[in-house]
Amino acid sequence: MITNHRIDLDRLMGRIKALGKIGALDGGGVCRLALSDADKAGRDLVSGWMREAGLDVTVDAIGNVVGVRKGETDGPMVLVGSHIDTVATGGLYDGNLGVLAGLEVIDVLNDLGLTTHHPVGVAFFTNEEGARFAPDMMGSGVHQGSLSLDTCLATAGIDGATVGEELRRIGYAGETPVGSLTPRAYFELHVEQGPVLEEAGIAIGAVTGVQGISWTEYTITGVSNHAGTTPMRLRHDAGYVAAEIAVEARRIAREFGGDQVATCGAIELDPGLVNVIARSARITVDLRNTDDLLLREAEARMAERVGELEKSEGVTIAVRSLARFAPVAFDEAFVSLVAETAQKLGHSAMRMPSGAGHDAQMFAPNCPTAMVFVPSAGGISHNVEEYTAPDEIAAGANVLLQMVLSAAGR
Repeated sequence: MITNHRIDLDRLMGRIKALGKIGALDGGGVCRLALSDADKAGRDLVSGWMREAGLDVTVDAIGNVVGVRKGETDGPMVLVGSHIDTVATGGLYDGNLGVLAGLEVIDVLNDLGLTTHHPVGVAFFTNEEGARFAPDMMGSGVHQGSLSLDTCLATAGIDGATVGEELRRIGYAGETPVGSLTPRAYFELHVEQGPVLEEAGIAIGAVTGVQGISWTEYTITGVSNHAGTTPMRLRHDAGYVAAEIAVEARRIAREFGGDQVATCGAIELDPGLVNVIARSARITVDLRNTDDLLLREAEARMAERVGELEKSEGVTIAVRSLARFAPVAFDEAFVSLVAETAQKLGHSAMRMPSGAGHDAQMFAPNCPTAMVFVPSAGGISHNVEEYTAPDEIAAGANVLLQMVLSAAGR
């Protein structure tokens, strides 16, 4: 049943803008790398809002923050969540929208004086982006048991600091045990971060699941030498091998087709001089597919090519897995309910997979899970120009509100 209750868009947009001032960048974006000083300030702000809403707020051992509104029963809660950490060139909406829309749902319940049958919670999870510490979805992964707490606490970031050290430094090394919460249902509202909804003129995406993700780092060691005097046949060029790996990644995506994508997001050469053959190179490869069998085939194809290059070019290649998540399917009943709810509220909707990873994928194996997508202007995300119009935000937040009311019971 669709109620006539709606979110307060001005209140929600006000909070999005207020949080966006913390770590603000020129051009309207934000930089709040996980467990940085800016992340602490953002955590303090959002946790304060949670407490103002009357929520029982806890922090667990990996720094996840969960606020709970009591229901008529003490059983498992309906949980809404996402993240507030960003990449270095982030926008205002990625992750933040899901957390603040969840808080807005709580405020609507408070405004109405409505007690749900089941408790309702809102959460933000540590290091979803993986921009400072690998892997991404770290907090939700530990929370739901797919990642080791001890391993993650010992993980060193791009600046050498470890997760455990930084949690203690910013005051978010909590005492609540991880793995102590399995929700009745988990919902996440998110900007699409791609062009599909906007291109199709659709207001709401009912997300069917999340692509599988495979991140691998290759460190290539060759021989540095003079660029002019060394014959091509005698070179052991780490830079050339890195370039061949990048070409192979694109070739895999093109030949596999379908949902297969491949990205080389980081390439570093040493010594990095115009007239010197590189002695070493580091390159990352990001492979994604909605089909785990095809993703494994892509990984095997890349491994085979890397082995060939090591032999033919006389270099050594060290391989390190940075992250590996299998494709995840969301709860079919809730996926359908997202689409039906959107249509009953007067919004167009379509079923679609997510090309990006989200905290929701960590919950899906353990409880019924669904995501609601709203359009991203120009398909732009992880960019200071990331934008979703207020009316689109309202549409998604109102779908989320109705989903929570349906799952939590009145």
